[in-house]
Amino acid sequence: MAPYDPDWRFEVPVQAAEPERREVPTATDGVVPFERIGRVTLGDLGSLDVWWLDSYGGGVFVPLKDASPSSYGGGRYLLDTVKGADLGGGTEALVIDLNFAFQPSCAYSSDWVCPLPGPGNRLDVPVEVGERYVALG
Repeated sequence: MAPYDPDWRFEVPVQAAEPERREVPTATDGVVPFERIGRVTLGDLGSLDVWWLDSYGGGVFVPLKDASPSSYGGGRYLLDTVKGADLGGGTEALVIDLNFAFQPSCAYSSDWVCPLPGPGNRLDVPVEVGERYVALG
């Protein structure tokens, strides 16, 4: 984990985005549906889609794929509120803190199938904060 850097924390409004539905097939949970509910802009870094998990617990989901070679190749997660990964915010804004980016379960075991970042959840810059990926051997 990199040292905390406050420059990577954003409190941003969720802006309107064209509705989109993604359905992620999994071996254990069947098809897991997501609905795009908006986008957030992280200053000069770019924008990310904000998704709603449209099944069992529901929740806000923001995955991230960045250009860092020390990130898991499939991406990381910033928010996954159904699992308790929620940094706050309210009706006006979400807290997106890249310092708390974490690896999805599938980074550690092929037993898991993870929803990975699509084109709207990619940043062209390296995000050198948050959980770093070290392949288990």
